[in-house]
Amino acid sequence: MRKLLRGGFAAVCLVVAGYAFAANDSPVGVWKTIDDVTGKPKSLVEITEHNGVLEGKVLQVLQSDQGPHPICDKCEGARHNKPVEGMTIMWDMRRDDDVWDGGHILDPKNGKTYGCKIALIDGGTKLKVRGFIGFSLLGRTQIWERER
Repeated sequence: MRKLLRGGFAAVCLVVAGYAFAANDSPVGVWKTIDDVTGKPKSLVEITEHNGVLEGKVLQVLQSDQGPHPICDKCEGARHNKPVEGMTIMWDMRRDDDVWDGGHILDPKNGKTYGCKIALIDGGTKLKVRGFIGFSLLGRTQIWERER
């Protein structure tokens, strides 16, 4: 009977560990963006998935030259002069093996939109975010940290 209980307990542990690993196999969650120049946290972005397509929305701005509730004054179109908090800044990201790409990312500081590629690193605790013009060689990379 004891062997059966130990075996059952071990099986449950393996299943739980599998779910924990799978949770870090996706960029879905809340991420702390880290400025690639200063190394300081800038915002919290929530990445969600809808029908296999990822998008990211700013939940909270942690640091801004404009103060605690910045607006996107350099954005064009529907985003012009809208609050950055609540704004979708990443969209149309689709999985391609271990990366998500084909989408776009907006830099609210300069109002420009870039091509985007993201990949999980460090066991899913960090997200490598590459914004670029044209192709991936011409751009910059930030490392975001998973909040939850």
